[in-house]
Amino acid sequence: MNKTLTVAASIAALLFVGSGYAASGKDVYNASCAACHASGAAGAPKLGDKAAWGPRVKAGADALYDASLKGKGAMPAKGGNAGLSDADVKAAVDYMVSQAN
Repeated sequence: MNKTLTVAASIAALLFVGSGYAASGKDVYNASCAACHASGAAGAPKLGDKAAWGPRVKAGADALYDASLKGKGAMPAKGGNAGLSDADVKAAVDYMVSQAN
């Protein structure tokens, strides 16, 4: 995808996420989570890294949701985007877990 389409998709995702409607997990990830989870910044498990996600997945969805909603370690609550609904955060977690399976 070229840079223009990537920027346009990111803006669209941000607008959708901020609209009050539940966004797809992938859209939330791209808009709010990828900054750390694509690169592994501050120890964030990288998207698709089965070894890093394995123990987290084993802890269960509720533990992942709780950590994502409230924050854990270097990750702030809701990944630093207080405007996200709980449903949006959970959708992003579900998306990231799906990429590690």
